[in-house]
Amino acid sequence: MPVGTSDPEPSGDVRRESLRLGQGLAALRIFFGLILFANGISKLFSFTDISLGPYQANLIDRGLARSILENEAARTELPLIDTIATEVLLPNWGFFEWVITFMELGIGALLIVGLATRGAALLGLGQQLFLAGLYFSSNRWAFEQPHEYIPLLILAIVPAGRVWGLDGAVIARRPQLRRWPF
Repeated sequence: MPVGTSDPEPSGDVRRESLRLGQGLAALRIFFGLILFANGISKLFSFTDISLGPYQANLIDRGLARSILENEAARTELPLIDTIATEVLLPNWGFFEWVITFMELGIGALLIVGLATRGAALLGLGQQLFLAGLYFSSNRWAFEQPHEYIPLLILAIVPAGRVWGLDGAVIARRPQLRRWPF
């Protein structure tokens, strides 16, 4: 194509496939937002059990989060992770339990509504990578953590809030914001 000409308009098939891809990423974004938000609600209201007919499940409340942190910190062999857990988080749990609670609520809500989704996913990714580091030497199932942080890594890179999200509305009004985190 000669220099100075624009790309041709994509065909209808390409636009439909792009929209489907965007919808798939939006569904992933909303799903992860619901997971984080539900765990934040669990921490906020101190409940763990969910019963929906025959379906039984649990979430992680503040007490269980502290217990996991204590147990895993005692077993981890990663010095920086161990230091953060045992010398910063656990001694100041009264503060950090609420930081974690409101992070999960905030990140979850942002992902659900699709606002600043890449920034929200990056914050969630940080939390999940810390947990992966905490579990690193605990002889866990090999894929226990990657299914939690790989999708957040993708969502931190791809603008998934532009479909079924508020990022699309923000960009429509202010095209100059068509960059990260929108």
